[in-house]
Amino acid sequence: MKPKNIHGVPKQVKGGFHDSESILNLENNDEIEIQFHHLKERFFGIGEWHKYCPETTADFKLCNFNGNVVDRLPQLGDYIRIDIPGPGGTEGRSFDWTVIDKIDFESPDRLLIQCRPSPDPKKMNSKKIAHFYCDKATSTFVIERRENSLIAAVYGRNESPNLKSGFINSARNIMIAIGGMFGLSKIQWECLAEGMLRPEKTDL
Repeated sequence: MKPKNIHGVPKQVKGGFHDSESILNLENNDEIEIQFHHLKERFFGIGEWHKYCPETTADFKLCNFNGNVVDRLPQLGDYIRIDIPGPGGTEGRSFDWTVIDKIDFESPDRLLIQCRPSPDPKKMNSKKIAHFYCDKATSTFVIERRENSLIAAVYGRNESPNLKSGFINSARNIMIAIGGMFGLSKIQWECLAEGMLRPEKTDL
Protein backbone atom coordinates (compact mmCIF):
# COMPACT_ATOMS: atom_id res chain seq x y z
CA MET A 1 0.00 0.00 0.00
CA LYS A 2 1.30 3.43 -0.96
CA PRO A 3 0.78 6.66 0.99
CA LYS A 4 -1.88 9.00 -0.31
CA ASN A 5 -0.89 12.14 -2.15
CA ILE A 6 -2.40 14.80 0.12
CA HIS A 7 -2.05 18.53 -0.45
CA GLY A 8 0.33 20.02 2.10
CA VAL A 9 1.64 16.65 3.34
CA PRO A 10 5.35 15.91 2.73
CA LYS A 11 6.38 13.28 0.22
CA GLN A 12 7.13 9.86 1.62
CA VAL A 13 10.81 9.05 1.11
CA LYS A 14 11.95 6.58 3.74
CA GLY A 15 10.64 4.74 6.79
CA GLY A 16 7.09 4.13 7.95
CA PHE A 17 3.99 6.09 7.09
CA HIS A 18 0.28 6.13 7.80
CA ASP A 19 -2.90 7.78 6.54
CA SER A 20 -5.24 7.90 9.53
CA GLU A 21 -8.58 9.35 8.46
CA SER A 22 -12.13 9.55 9.76
CA ILE A 23 -15.21 10.87 7.97
CA LEU A 24 -18.52 12.12 9.38
CA ASN A 25 -21.34 12.27 6.84
CA LEU A 26 -24.05 14.87 7.42
CA GLU A 27 -27.04 15.86 5.27
CA ASN A 28 -28.14 19.12 6.88
CA ASN A 29 -26.08 22.18 5.88
CA ASP A 30 -26.77 23.90 9.18
CA GLU A 31 -25.66 20.78 11.03
CA ILE A 32 -22.43 20.67 9.00
CA GLU A 33 -21.72 24.29 9.93
CA ILE A 34 -22.34 23.66 13.63
CA GLN A 35 -20.30 20.47 13.78
CA PHE A 36 -17.42 22.05 11.86
CA HIS A 37 -17.34 24.82 14.45
CA HIS A 38 -17.05 22.20 17.22
CA LEU A 39 -14.42 20.32 15.21
CA LYS A 40 -12.28 23.45 14.89
CA GLU A 41 -12.48 24.03 18.65
CA ARG A 42 -11.27 20.48 19.26
CA PHE A 43 -8.56 20.77 16.62
CA PHE A 44 -7.11 23.92 18.18
CA GLY A 45 -7.46 22.62 21.74
CA ILE A 46 -4.32 20.48 21.68
CA GLY A 47 -4.24 20.19 25.45
CA GLU A 48 -7.65 18.48 25.34
CA TRP A 49 -6.84 15.88 22.67
CA HIS A 50 -6.50 13.09 25.22
CA LYS A 51 -10.22 13.40 25.96
CA TYR A 52 -11.17 12.33 22.44
CA CYS A 53 -9.27 9.05 22.60
CA PRO A 54 -8.86 8.08 26.27
CA GLU A 55 -7.99 4.50 25.24
CA THR A 56 -4.48 5.59 24.25
CA THR A 57 -3.75 7.43 27.54
CA ALA A 58 -1.32 9.67 25.62
CA ASP A 59 -1.35 13.29 26.79
CA PHE A 60 -0.63 16.34 24.61
CA LYS A 61 0.28 19.86 25.73
CA LEU A 62 0.80 22.96 23.60
CA CYS A 63 3.98 24.79 24.68
CA ASN A 64 5.63 28.05 23.68
CA PHE A 65 9.22 28.49 22.46
CA ASN A 66 10.47 28.18 26.05
CA GLY A 67 8.67 24.87 26.57
CA ASN A 68 6.07 26.34 28.92
CA VAL A 69 2.49 25.07 28.63
CA VAL A 70 0.12 27.63 27.09
CA ASP A 71 -3.65 27.74 26.56
CA ARG A 72 -4.21 29.51 23.24
CA LEU A 73 -4.30 28.91 19.50
CA PRO A 74 -1.23 27.09 18.16
CA GLN A 75 1.40 29.21 16.42
CA LEU A 76 4.32 28.49 14.12
CA GLY A 77 7.32 27.60 16.27
CA ASP A 78 5.25 26.31 19.18
CA TYR A 79 5.96 22.87 20.59
CA ILE A 80 3.71 19.91 21.31
CA ARG A 81 4.81 17.98 24.38
CA ILE A 82 3.74 14.34 24.31
CA ASP A 83 3.53 12.05 27.31
CA ILE A 84 3.01 8.47 26.14
CA PRO A 85 2.50 5.38 28.33
CA GLY A 86 5.63 3.54 29.41
CA PRO A 87 9.17 4.69 30.10
CA GLY A 88 9.99 8.13 28.72
CA GLY A 89 13.24 9.14 27.09
CA THR A 90 15.80 10.97 29.21
CA GLU A 91 16.60 13.49 26.48
CA GLY A 92 13.12 15.05 26.76
CA ARG A 93 12.76 14.68 30.55
CA SER A 94 10.41 11.70 30.02
CA PHE A 95 8.46 13.56 27.32
CA ASP A 96 8.61 13.40 23.54
CA TRP A 97 8.75 16.77 21.78
CA THR A 98 7.67 18.05 18.38
CA VAL A 99 7.84 21.55 16.93
CA ILE A 100 5.09 23.05 14.76
CA ASP A 101 6.85 23.89 11.51
CA LYS A 102 3.85 24.49 9.26
CA ILE A 103 0.39 26.00 9.73
CA ASP A 104 -2.17 26.59 7.01
CA PHE A 105 -5.35 28.35 8.10
CA GLU A 106 -5.92 30.25 4.84
CA SER A 107 -8.89 28.22 3.64
CA PRO A 108 -12.12 28.53 5.66
CA ASP A 109 -12.87 24.88 4.83
CA ARG A 110 -9.48 23.25 5.50
CA LEU A 111 -7.06 23.67 8.39
CA LEU A 112 -3.60 22.09 8.67
CA ILE A 113 -0.98 21.84 11.41
CA GLN A 114 2.29 20.01 10.79
CA CYS A 115 4.94 19.11 13.33
CA ARG A 116 8.19 17.16 13.44
CA PRO A 117 10.43 15.75 16.21
CA SER A 118 12.57 18.37 17.92
CA PRO A 119 14.95 18.97 20.82
CA ASP A 120 13.48 19.68 24.25
CA PRO A 121 12.96 23.49 24.26
CA LYS A 122 13.80 23.55 27.96
CA LYS A 123 17.35 22.50 27.00
CA MET A 124 18.19 25.61 25.04
CA ASN A 125 21.68 24.52 23.96
CA SER A 126 20.80 20.96 23.03
CA LYS A 127 20.44 19.84 19.44
CA LYS A 128 19.55 16.24 20.30
CA ILE A 129 16.10 15.17 19.15
CA ALA A 130 13.88 14.37 22.14
CA HIS A 131 11.48 12.01 20.38
CA PHE A 132 11.32 8.36 19.39
CA TYR A 133 11.35 9.31 15.68
CA CYS A 134 14.14 11.18 13.92
CA ASP A 135 13.63 14.76 12.74
CA LYS A 136 12.84 13.68 9.16
CA ALA A 137 9.47 12.35 10.35
CA THR A 138 6.37 14.52 10.17
CA SER A 139 2.84 14.37 11.51
CA THR A 140 0.32 16.47 9.59
CA PHE A 141 -3.07 17.12 11.21
CA VAL A 142 -5.89 18.13 8.88
CA ILE A 143 -9.58 18.92 9.28
CA GLU A 144 -11.76 19.65 6.31
CA ARG A 145 -15.35 20.56 5.51
CA ARG A 146 -16.81 19.19 2.30
CA GLU A 147 -20.26 19.44 0.80
CA ASN A 148 -21.88 16.68 2.84
CA SER A 149 -19.14 15.58 5.23
CA LEU A 150 -16.40 16.50 7.67
CA ILE A 151 -12.96 14.91 7.69
CA ALA A 152 -10.35 14.66 10.44
CA ALA A 153 -7.01 13.08 9.60
CA VAL A 154 -3.43 12.56 10.70
CA TYR A 155 -0.80 11.78 8.07
CA GLY A 156 2.54 10.37 9.19
CA ARG A 157 5.50 10.42 6.83
CA ASN A 158 9.15 9.25 6.91
CA GLU A 159 8.89 7.66 10.34
CA SER A 160 12.26 6.18 11.34
CA PRO A 161 13.56 5.61 14.88
CA ASN A 162 15.78 8.22 16.47
CA LEU A 163 19.14 6.48 16.95
CA LYS A 164 21.14 9.54 18.00
CA SER A 165 20.08 9.88 21.63
CA GLY A 166 22.28 7.38 23.45
CA PHE A 167 22.03 3.60 23.81
CA ILE A 168 19.16 3.40 26.32
CA ASN A 169 17.06 6.05 24.58
CA SER A 170 17.76 4.50 21.17
CA ALA A 171 16.60 1.08 22.38
CA ARG A 172 13.37 2.65 23.63
CA ASN A 173 12.91 4.55 20.39
CA ILE A 174 13.36 1.41 18.30
CA MET A 175 10.70 -0.46 20.27
CA ILE A 176 8.18 2.36 19.92
CA ALA A 177 8.99 2.88 16.24
CA ILE A 178 8.53 -0.83 15.53
CA GLY A 179 5.09 -0.64 17.12
CA GLY A 180 4.27 2.30 14.88
CA MET A 181 5.45 0.47 11.79
CA PHE A 182 3.17 -2.45 12.67
CA GLY A 183 0.19 -0.12 12.74
CA LEU A 184 -0.18 0.70 16.42
CA SER A 185 0.27 4.44 15.87
CA LYS A 186 -2.28 4.38 13.04
CA ILE A 187 -4.83 2.83 15.39
CA GLN A 188 -4.20 5.57 17.97
CA TRP A 189 -4.37 8.40 15.43
CA GLU A 190 -7.58 7.01 13.92
CA CYS A 191 -9.02 6.90 17.43
CA LEU A 192 -8.17 10.59 17.87
CA ALA A 193 -9.63 11.50 14.46
CA GLU A 194 -12.85 9.64 15.21
CA GLY A 195 -13.09 11.26 18.64
CA MET A 196 -12.69 14.74 17.18
CA LEU A 197 -15.56 14.04 14.80
CA ARG A 198 -17.92 12.72 17.44
CA PRO A 199 -21.03 14.92 16.96
CA GLU A 200 -22.05 17.43 19.55
CA LYS A 201 -25.74 17.34 20.42
CA THR A 202 -27.76 20.09 18.75
CA ASP A 203 -31.39 21.14 18.63
CA LEU A 204 -31.60 20.71 14.85
